[in-house]
Amino acid sequence: MEKCKKCLLLEAGENVTYEEIMKYVSSLEKSSVVTDDIYESRIQNCKTCDNLISGMCLKCGCYVEVRARLKDGECPDYNKKRW
Repeated sequence: MEKCKKCLLLEAGENVTYEEIMKYVSSLEKSSVVTDDIYESRIQNCKTCDNLISGMCLKCGCYVEVRARLKDGECPDYNKKRW
C-alpha cells in the first residue's frame, strides 16, 4: 500500500500507531472528549489542510486523531483556523 501524505494514520496503514492512539483516546474521561459528530467535522477539516502529513499536524506535531477528540483541542494554525 502506497503511503499518502494527506492521510490519517488508519488510512496510511499505520495500524500499530493507530491502535495505540485509539487505546489512549478510549482511556480519556468522557467529559473531556467531543461528540462523534464534532470529531468527524474536525477530521474532515484537517483532511483538507496542507499541514496534515501521515496523520500528524505539521503546525504542532500532534496526531490529529487525538487533538480532534479533545474538547479543549483546537486547530493550531493561527493563520487559518479550520475548527
